[in-house]
Amino acid sequence: MAEHATHLTSATDVGQPSIFEVLAQENLMTTVRPAGKHAIRVLAESRPERFGWLLQWYDEIYTLFDFILQHHYLSHYSASFAENFYDLKRVVSEEKGPSGQLSWGTKWRSLILLVGVPYVKQKLDQTFEDLKYREDTLSRRADAPLKVKTSRAFLALYPYLHAAWEGTALYHMLAYTFQHSRWHSLPLRMSGTELRHNTDDESTGGVQMAWEAAKDSNWWHRATTGVLRGTVAVLSTGLSVGVFFLQFLDWWYNSDANAPLLTALPTPPPPPRDSTETSAPHVCPLCQRLRTNETALSVSGYVFCFPCIHEYLKTHGCCPVTSYPARTQHLIKIYQPTS
Repeated sequence: MAEHATHLTSATDVGQPSIFEVLAQENLMTTVRPAGKHAIRVLAESRPERFGWLLQWYDEIYTLFDFILQHHYLSHYSASFAENFYDLKRVVSEEKGPSGQLSWGTKWRSLILLVGVPYVKQKLDQTFEDLKYREDTLSRRADAPLKVKTSRAFLALYPYLHAAWEGTALYHMLAYTFQHSRWHSLPLRMSGTELRHNTDDESTGGVQMAWEAAKDSNWWHRATTGVLRGTVAVLSTGLSVGVFFLQFLDWWYNSDANAPLLTALPTPPPPPRDSTETSAPHVCPLCQRLRTNETALSVSGYVFCFPCIHEYLKTHGCCPVTSYPARTQHLIKIYQPTS
């Protein structure tokens, strides 16, 4: 039986990685983003006035960090961080062997596809979820504003675009598994590169060249080079250990067995006394008028007008009363009985 499945673990040539190596490096960075966000969320909830902005701008901060990280590894190792972690590297697709070096344009094209495409997809998914949540509030009239019409068109079109993207990803993965393609993903194919194993000869040659260059330099250059190499090694090792820690944190956070009870969540403090003495029970804390389309914010329990709290969360990303970090997904509409 085993001989019939050998094509799944072997590759087209000895330098091409197996499907399991490809999947491992693909999943490495995808688990870092949610795990890191959970760590930032815990920090922001403990000190919202100081660290709440980190959660609000997490996607942009993570993308900037990812850009710097991937740029460093593409420039020095011709591979992304995850690919280099599994001892893989990128070569130009037209090259017949694994020794071809990436050009400046190829590296930047790979960098844009590695960092820019996940960021844009993350924002599109988030925009779709936000619009889907408040779809009932979007006007269906023919004279509706252009922004409303665009939002409705996006809601109708995006599911098909998302399905096409996922279908393309599945096609490339299956084609690579059964050795009908040299690329396991569309971004890799668009970058004009392929994945290959790093050979021992190249690593040894690079070390030998660095040693020969160090022998011809003075003692100050050798000392500086040694310190820099040691610093890079420490940072690289620490980053690798940190990735495993974040993967464990992501598993722990998503485990049903460790999900916190609702009663275990912290109770928000009451509003200041002077702010409640002059307000009626059914007044929105934001607009100070009688609430319409009442909506509760689950992270704090306060009730607002839906348009007021929705716009406030999009701008500030926190509860206006308690300053707890919050998003539009935490809104709960309250439906009053008709009788």
